[in-house]
Amino acid sequence: MSQLSETMARDVVRPVARPTARQWLLHGVMFLLTAITTTICGIMMNTGDSTLASGSPAATGGLAGTLLSIPWLYAGAVVDLVKHAFAHPEILGKGLVFSGSLLAILTAHEFGHYLFCRHYGVDATLPLFIPQPPLLIPGTFGAFIRMKSPVPSRRALFDIGLAGPLAGFIVIIPIAFAGVLTLDHVPLIAGQGGGGGGLIFNDPLLFQLIARAFKIDLANSVANSLYLAAWVGALVTSLNLMPVGQLDGGHGTFSIFGSRAHWWIGRVAFVTMAAISVLGWLWHGSPSGFVYVVLLAVMLRVHHPQPEQMEPLGRARVAIGVVTLVVFALCFLPFPITIG
Repeated sequence: MSQLSETMARDVVRPVARPTARQWLLHGVMFLLTAITTTICGIMMNTGDSTLASGSPAATGGLAGTLLSIPWLYAGAVVDLVKHAFAHPEILGKGLVFSGSLLAILTAHEFGHYLFCRHYGVDATLPLFIPQPPLLIPGTFGAFIRMKSPVPSRRALFDIGLAGPLAGFIVIIPIAFAGVLTLDHVPLIAGQGGGGGGLIFNDPLLFQLIARAFKIDLANSVANSLYLAAWVGALVTSLNLMPVGQLDGGHGTFSIFGSRAHWWIGRVAFVTMAAISVLGWLWHGSPSGFVYVVLLAVMLRVHHPQPEQMEPLGRARVAIGVVTLVVFALCFLPFPITIG
């Protein structure tokens, strides 16, 4: 058999089962719940403050009373925030813009994986969106698919792994342009609007290049819903592209360099992020980097499956790998947040 015929045989599509009606229902409900929680998050980020419900029951006294009052206070805060949004449609609209933009990025990312799984005959679940409890930022723990059958080839692993972040990045680009071009030129402080406190969202390279091209001062601008959605999308994309374990970047690293290099590169990335997290705490007062270190530590312990075939990737895929490195550089933030 010729080399071309062997390559075609490896890339043959395998039939996979279609999602059942029950699976569509489950994943659809989870998507709708995530749409609600991300909308509430978008409302919160566009509201000056959200007060606790005035009708919350008083604590009965002592530690037990305090603990019992927390769920009521929390529910009251959510209800008050939603009432405020419906009383001010412009704020509700901003929340919907944030939710719609962020979910568009996440949906493109996960369906990039899913569609290539189907192309290569890899049995995989539909994208499952995970909502956060209301009032948490960004309103979702993300989304994922689970592959339930082996990856047939090195090329399939490469394509499935990198299709997600590249598809998501394509959606991030217009949202980032729209977000940066519509920024309000006031101090970029999230949360309390006055004084010197708050969260400062540092700008990824993509945003900086857009601002420079259009002569926009990012340092003296306040984030809007489009900016925040693209910012979260860029952060998620860069995290997924880290060359560790079974993250998307880990799949790309494994398919390009092989299992041994994947092992070493993942550990170098982990140590680097650990050092960056310490510097982020010391220089920016932000402990957020440690969350990523914990995630990477977990991913390092997850065994990466070996594709059934390890054929050459070819020049086109190597070039796509280089493009993916550029995407990572445009999205990655060593210090995402500064606490003022």
